[in-house]
Amino acid sequence: MQNASANALVPREAARPAPMADIQKIAQHMARLNVAALPRNYELFHEAIVGLNAGLAQDIAALGPQPQQPMLDELGLKYRLVGHCGLAGETSRNEASRMLRDVAERLAEGLKHKNAFARACGTILKSVSGHDDQSLAAFLGEVDYLTASLSTVLAAEMEIGARLQDDIKTLETLERGISAMQSAAIADRITGLPNRIALNRTIADLYEREEGAAGSALIMVDIDNFTDLNNKYGTQAGNKLLKKLAGLLQKSVKKNDFIARTEADEFALLFSNVGMQDAMTIAERLRTSVEDNLVFATSDKADPGRLTISIGVALSTDAATPGQLQANARVALLAAQSNPRLPVQAFGR
Repeated sequence: MQNASANALVPREAARPAPMADIQKIAQHMARLNVAALPRNYELFHEAIVGLNAGLAQDIAALGPQPQQPMLDELGLKYRLVGHCGLAGETSRNEASRMLRDVAERLAEGLKHKNAFARACGTILKSVSGHDDQSLAAFLGEVDYLTASLSTVLAAEMEIGARLQDDIKTLETLERGISAMQSAAIADRITGLPNRIALNRTIADLYEREEGAAGSALIMVDIDNFTDLNNKYGTQAGNKLLKKLAGLLQKSVKKNDFIARTEADEFALLFSNVGMQDAMTIAERLRTSVEDNLVFATSDKADPGRLTISIGVALSTDAATPGQLQANARVALLAAQSNPRLPVQAFGR
């Protein structure tokens, strides 16, 4: 087995467009549309242009030659992009703060009515106790005044109660929306798998355990020539293959293992309680399963329509930090991509 080392970085760059080229393409497109250079806008256009999200690209085009920021933000929320989750949270917090202020004002108004009623009761009590010769008509007049004051208090309390019920329902809706956005922030939209954020959290949690991260293996899987496949057959066909591959990989993991889609053409699997020999056996089985089962229709006789993958394997025992573990796995993956005859590579072996 060829040693996976840092010199494998060069073939990786040749395998896909350089990130700087993608950034320039996005920046130029945003400039043409006069879109503000905000991080969330870059994410939105990255998903549409580099991520080949045809639906999002069409929605952006439908906004016209100079789309307004609120409209772009609505699209970000619609497609549940990570950068817009904070925006949704901020909007929800602002709405919740407004509602709480309104509740405080209504409660203060209700307290005023109660205090007024209490003062009226005290005044009438003094009047009754201090005037034994008070006429029945005067007494009934004071009772009528108390009744009217009490009616005002009860009406105010009923209104406050009804408004509070409405506010509670609104807050529950906001909470559900925030929960949905938080879930979307760690989920891949196409496959439904966890995304890179979720992977980072899982690996970080692994290293924070008292027993440490020993005994875990990170396997990175990259689809060979996926950009060419998308360009040739369209993003719809590419998305179908991604879903099929996600389903196939999911069947390969146990309950305590973890799988994520980390890039357009890349997946990561985290296995616990395995050594390098077991991890390499799993990786080889994954590669064989994918190449034997994932085929797609093609009219090109020279193209067998078979999906192939490259795989990099790294052990947690060789990495002191979560970042180093992912870096080691990527180095191994790049080595595998640079040598099609050895599509499964292990870091440091």
